[in-house]
Amino acid sequence: MESQMWQANQASQFPDNMPGVQQTTCCIVGGGPAGAFLGLLLARQGIPVTILEAQEDFERDFRADTIHPGVLKLMHDLGLIEQLHQFQHSKMYSLVVETADGPVTFWDFRRLKTRYPYIMVVPQSRFLELLTSEARRYPNFRLVMGAKVYELVQEDGAIRGVRYRTGDTSHEVRALLTIAADGRSSRVCRLAGLEPVKLTKPLEILWFHLPHRSEDTEEDGFSLRFKPGHLIIYFDRYEYWQVGFHIPHGTYRELRGAGLEALRQSIAEAAPRFADRLDTLQDWHQLSLLSVQSAYLDRWYLPGLLAIGDAAHVMTPVGAVGVNMAIQDAVVAANVLSKPLQAGQVSLEHLSAVQRQRERATKIVQRWQKMSQRQTVDGALDRTKPLRLPTHVRVMFRLPILRNMPARLVGFGIWPARMESHLLTPSVPTEPLEEQAGRPV
Repeated sequence: MESQMWQANQASQFPDNMPGVQQTTCCIVGGGPAGAFLGLLLARQGIPVTILEAQEDFERDFRADTIHPGVLKLMHDLGLIEQLHQFQHSKMYSLVVETADGPVTFWDFRRLKTRYPYIMVVPQSRFLELLTSEARRYPNFRLVMGAKVYELVQEDGAIRGVRYRTGDTSHEVRALLTIAADGRSSRVCRLAGLEPVKLTKPLEILWFHLPHRSEDTEEDGFSLRFKPGHLIIYFDRYEYWQVGFHIPHGTYRELRGAGLEALRQSIAEAAPRFADRLDTLQDWHQLSLLSVQSAYLDRWYLPGLLAIGDAAHVMTPVGAVGVNMAIQDAVVAANVLSKPLQAGQVSLEHLSAVQRQRERATKIVQRWQKMSQRQTVDGALDRTKPLRLPTHVRVMFRLPILRNMPARLVGFGIWPARMESHLLTPSVPTEPLEEQAGRPV
């Protein structure tokens, strides 16, 4: 059993007289869903927490904008579900895929016993703003935007925080625990020497926007279409359509060489409804290539450091489960670590417990993604034969006892994370609004 413990109660470890040195109990690097959710849960428990987000704001294109039933339940438990639904959004209740054997319902959330039987599609920027604005109601929370981490602070064999830049200014934040929640290209993990193990070949998607027109209806708030040789996904953003066009791995250079007109024709074949507006794609700069390869860390932690979300396990776009899995990591981390952080003592056993509670569920979902990528995505992109599902898969979708499994896997994961009772009620009062407004982020 690992038993190394470190604590943060000696002035010599966290000196007050060093210029530019900030102090906190938990420093979270990355203000995405995992980091923001964990930051909120810890702030509610009175734990001093600082989130360092590399970008200047949350407004970025082509991010995961899906919030699954499991996360909606967590937002309900936090009393934030009504605020979340006030944002402009669409709902996805099921996924029907056209195959050579006819339409197949891959999942239908309406068959599940849940208050929220749908995937909510809402801009991730709004979701993150809701989480961080709620966290800012607690005086022990701090959010730093435009904070680019470049070095880890290490003392006595443990990570004690990070050094980061905002503009041309360097800063240092000392912390009892540092959380790497900075995504699949985690800089913190690289600095710590934590290297991911690759599980699948890259899944490549071209993302772009197409104009929304007055005659468009809401029938396809979220849709996935398979055609021989093509796979396309699109989201209704009301002012525009966000479109993802899957391409075979390693073919981007060939695609660009064929020119935009050939690409427009391929998109029209996959989604004829957009044929009348593809002329708006006039430059390759309007498209963004996303290449995601499933991977995982053998070890999620070191003394003073814990990785969660995509920093610990990269999920592919299959099932759009990345946000759901990352937030469940945050919930388990808060369940396990909130009391040790309050006590000012965290051990390797605590960090190991987070990985132990989440690792198996994560690997099962990653294996499911790998199988789905091979059987559906790769099959759909093969022009030489129509997409056919294996017999055992077709049978599964027809049997009532089995057909709900994909919906439950996508919607909630293998073992849904639930907040322990002590996290459901804030342990510290919130600031008056006028004081909050005057406090820097």
